[in-house]
Amino acid sequence: MKISQPQARRIALAAQGFESGFAGNAAPTMRQVQKTIDRLRLIQIDSVNVVARSQYLPLFARLGDYDIALLDRARDRAPRRLIEAWAHEASLVPPETWPLLRHRRTADRVVGRFASYESRNPGQLDRLRAELADLPPLTARALEAHLEHDQVVEKTHWGWNWSSVKEGLEVLFHAGEVTSAGRTSQFERLYAPTSTVLGELAERVIPDEDAFIELIRQSARAHGIGTLRCLRDYFRLSTAQAAPAVEKLVAAGELIPVEADWWAGTVYLHAEAKRPRAIAARALLSPFDPVVWQRERAEALFDFFYRIEIYTPKHKRVHGYYVLPFVFGDRIVARCDIKADRAAGELLVHQVSWEDGGRDAETEAALEKTVGEMAGWLGLESYRL
Repeated sequence: MKISQPQARRIALAAQGFESGFAGNAAPTMRQVQKTIDRLRLIQIDSVNVVARSQYLPLFARLGDYDIALLDRARDRAPRRLIEAWAHEASLVPPETWPLLRHRRTADRVVGRFASYESRNPGQLDRLRAELADLPPLTARALEAHLEHDQVVEKTHWGWNWSSVKEGLEVLFHAGEVTSAGRTSQFERLYAPTSTVLGELAERVIPDEDAFIELIRQSARAHGIGTLRCLRDYFRLSTAQAAPAVEKLVAAGELIPVEADWWAGTVYLHAEAKRPRAIAARALLSPFDPVVWQRERAEALFDFFYRIEIYTPKHKRVHGYYVLPFVFGDRIVARCDIKADRAAGELLVHQVSWEDGGRDAETEAALEKTVGEMAGWLGLESYRL
């Protein structure tokens, strides 16, 4: 079976929930939020708040003007529909995905970090465990206050000043002993024992081989089509972990190798992937949206070279600080450097960079409409391009 680049784009966008554009004028419900969660299987978290916290943007791109409280409720209230875990990066995943990620919690670097912390802070992890077992979910700052913590803050990561309490909680988080029971309005984790948040799921052990097969299965459904690199990157599996799983899914008929000589490597189509003749997408994508987060995939499908320039010195930036790709139809036609000026009540588009052949009257009107919708969703009074 031969697949052209336009066909592959449509398959990929349909798998990600862009087949028919926004559902309509009615406010999206939790049912639609859940459908999107089921489709994506993970939502990447990022603390940058230039437009909105990154985890809120993928749902806006697919659903339109939804209430972000729905996503918060899915994460923070029992029975939880989402839980924080290291998946692609820091992510929200369905609770049933948590046992599939045990290999991340037992990786050598996590074990090494655990041992390093214990050697520098003997007895501190036991102290944190004991306090968390007796207290309701709370932030690192609140736990420090409870412990009457007065140690000197060490700078242990770029850009972060972490006390030994905060670092210890993160060590326990990465090891899976502690998780987030929600977030405060300041985006601080509310730490709690994983058993308290997940119940018996916290004790479920799935053999790694079976877990890798299921993670690749979920990745293939979410992608619709992709190479081994695409499929393993979704949950950040290694080639050694992912390749045998791909082979098993090919043997089972769930993945179908297809001809796509314009794409480097073997390309796999999910057997149940939709193959629409057209896509009605019209969306601004988070820099951390699955459509664009894997650079080689974005280049292969959309001829779109994407570099997140947040960490690039200002004088070296090409397209701006916080740049959102704009999808229209089945193409990425532009990228927009956007900022929500909350004090002025305005959504600012500092710069629009059009892709080759992307700019015409229709795409300009579509972009302005989408920017206006985003401003309304964010509760801003106006927008300016």
